[in-house]
Amino acid sequence: MIRDAINGGIHGVFLAGTCGEGPWLPDAERAKLVRTVAEEGKGRLKIAVQATDNSVPRILENIRQAADAGADYAIIAAPGTFMNATPERITALFMEAADASPLPVGIYDLGRHRSVMIPEDRLQEVYLRPNVHLVKDSSGIPTRRQAALAAREAKPSLQLFNGDEFRCVEYLQAGYDGVIFGGTAAVMPQLNRIAASFAAGRMDEAVALEAEMRKVLFGIYGGEKIPCWLTGLKYYMVRRGLFSSTASYFGYPLTDACRAFIEEYARGAATETPATVGSTNAAK
Repeated sequence: MIRDAINGGIHGVFLAGTCGEGPWLPDAERAKLVRTVAEEGKGRLKIAVQATDNSVPRILENIRQAADAGADYAIIAAPGTFMNATPERITALFMEAADASPLPVGIYDLGRHRSVMIPEDRLQEVYLRPNVHLVKDSSGIPTRRQAALAAREAKPSLQLFNGDEFRCVEYLQAGYDGVIFGGTAAVMPQLNRIAASFAAGRMDEAVALEAEMRKVLFGIYGGEKIPCWLTGLKYYMVRRGLFSSTASYFGYPLTDACRAFIEEYARGAATETPATVGSTNAAK
């Protein structure tokens, strides 16, 4: 998979995120994943690893493990469970972990997709911490996007990435630097074309290409309600010869319609010629 990503023009990988089942993997498996990727991709890809947990000591332990295995960045998202989740404690969790991290940190903003989230009026404060280097914004909330853009204006080195695979052009137009999402593994050629069109100022073309990419993703995920989500994506990787199994901790089904779409799409993808991404770095 890493060789395929490099050949496809990808600049970095985010390991053990939600799509990568990071919070569900045993520690030893997560460390093995990072070591394997570092051995194959170090020097050719930036390697970010999710270190999310429900306390600062546990987050820092995850970050140290990722650093030892060869990661370049640690990504912190809202934990699945968090007791006494006052705005102050949630904000402190992110800031204290970022400040003490031995790796540069990225903040993964899932917005209302999680029961716990950084209060909107504290986002800039978190993003402006010296050791926070990037943001993955999957919130889909315009006001949270504006907070990220305001933080980047105050700290130009902050890199902003869209995590919503169905709204890539919108976020690029707003000023985001690129995208990071799990479905990238299935739509690298489309992302490359969108990036090239966007960089050249051909907005109508970029929007049309995104619409086609959205159809592909919905086909792989089993429809607009994404009933097959991770299983569909893994089955596509199996059909590409990159995975050996669709097994996961999540148990999503593989419908007949989803399987049929993936069979046809995988045959076409096998004939794609890899193309590198332009200066927008839109495919991550």
